[in-house]
Amino acid sequence: MRSADLAAAASAAAQRPEDWLLSDEERGNPAAGLRPWTHGNHVRPIIHGRPYFAELLQAIEKLGAGDRLLFTDWRGDPDERLDGPGTEISRVLGAAAARGVDVRGLIWRSHLDKLHFSGAENRHLGHEIEAAGGRCLLDMRVRPGGSHHQKLVVLRYRNRPDLDIAYVGGIDLCHSRADGARHEGDPQAVPMASAYGSRPPWHDVQVALLGPVVAEVEEVFRQRWADSSPPARNPLSRLHDLVTGDGTQPGPPPAPLPPPQPCGPHTVQLLRTYPARRPAYPFAPQGERSVARGYQKALRRARDLIYTEDQYLWSRAVAASFAQALAERPELRLIVIVPAVPDMPGLAGLSQDVGRAQAIAELRRAGGDRVAVYSLENHAGTPVYVHAKVCVIDDVWTTVGSDNFNLRSWTHDSELSCAILDKTGAYARDLRLQLCREHLDRAEGDDADLVDGRSTFDAFARSAAALDAWHAGGRRGPRPPGRLRTYHLPPIPRLRRPLAELLYRWISDPDGRPRQLRHRNEF
Repeated sequence: MRSADLAAAASAAAQRPEDWLLSDEERGNPAAGLRPWTHGNHVRPIIHGRPYFAELLQAIEKLGAGDRLLFTDWRGDPDERLDGPGTEISRVLGAAAARGVDVRGLIWRSHLDKLHFSGAENRHLGHEIEAAGGRCLLDMRVRPGGSHHQKLVVLRYRNRPDLDIAYVGGIDLCHSRADGARHEGDPQAVPMASAYGSRPPWHDVQVALLGPVVAEVEEVFRQRWADSSPPARNPLSRLHDLVTGDGTQPGPPPAPLPPPQPCGPHTVQLLRTYPARRPAYPFAPQGERSVARGYQKALRRARDLIYTEDQYLWSRAVAASFAQALAERPELRLIVIVPAVPDMPGLAGLSQDVGRAQAIAELRRAGGDRVAVYSLENHAGTPVYVHAKVCVIDDVWTTVGSDNFNLRSWTHDSELSCAILDKTGAYARDLRLQLCREHLDRAEGDDADLVDGRSTFDAFARSAAALDAWHAGGRRGPRPPGRLRTYHLPPIPRLRRPLAELLYRWISDPDGRPRQLRHRNEF
């Protein structure tokens, strides 16, 4: 038996759901309305937005009259193409609605475009879907300064339930996301910091879910749709909605459908964040922080390697959970992949650097040289914007979703992630190896030295060192294989630091916990 197969067999033996996943009590939200976890699912990771969009298009085109399409989005661009001309998102969703599909969307209302948000785009997507016969709600039922950050799509086929599928992860239906493995960027790009160029390379992950968990993802949508709170907080926005008919109350949610039949070896638990809010969410009266709690429980079992890809890596409070695991287990290693440069320039970017500096300092105090932080570049030397939200612990527990490592994602915004266990022991290992091979420029199967934590850690260090040295030497000679660069915290100008720290604490990374939990620093 190959060493990789032995590792898979060992991890399979270690995967008792009650050891890794939250019980109802541990979730901490009696009103959650979800099963603790579901067995018998088939989970398939989709690396990169371009293949995800192409698959989503094919799945939507199979929908017919009486079928159902539900989605939530942080940003939606109506003209983003799923797979070439004629496949613009608004056109595809509108055509589905026109042929009798029940199309419903919950789109974050967002802030103004001039603040680097997407209020106009989200409103336009909603208008175009409504005009075709679908229903969209511009949803601002959030804590002040917060957002709806969940990214899910549910497709239910009335007469072909074996096709029922849900998609969950980090990929919005919008510009910049349709990139592929070569990281050449999406031709329809969102403007970002100049380091990323005119077509920012983009790294992201989504999962396709088959089986009983599809009904659980649909329930997440149904709960938000049925929330009776006004969809807009601002009185002027509510008046505008009343006059124009935008964002009005959505009516009753779609009726629940039977869960799809079991079809695979994967156990899936849905983890969520909802803030403590007034008026309270009916499905989370004191908020829900199962994303944070799910990580904390899994981290207590970490022994070999924590591998994670994250857009932000902020917050000393969030890093503390990882730091505790590192401090208690001297053989444990941590690899983190983050963007080299914040997405926004200026003071907003400096505030991100402040938060990341705090988190990395916390991790390195606990783990020293067992903590490695890298960024990515494509073969042209352009930084790749890492938008993925992935964590693999000991090739046993995996999470893919919308949440980042910061207080905003763990307490303040709405988030949705999937924690996945595999009774065959292969899923977590295979996902990690797939990501590692891409970052190291390895062919499929070229991963014999990536089976355990120490060898993976060393392979990453060697690859990044070689590429760093090639750049330092003036990029002479053949470019070494790999896309990893050692991450270095940028200097923060002394005179701008106080304002950047203030912006980080109160705007970039707010805390949405109830006061008593903040005082105890618990989630």
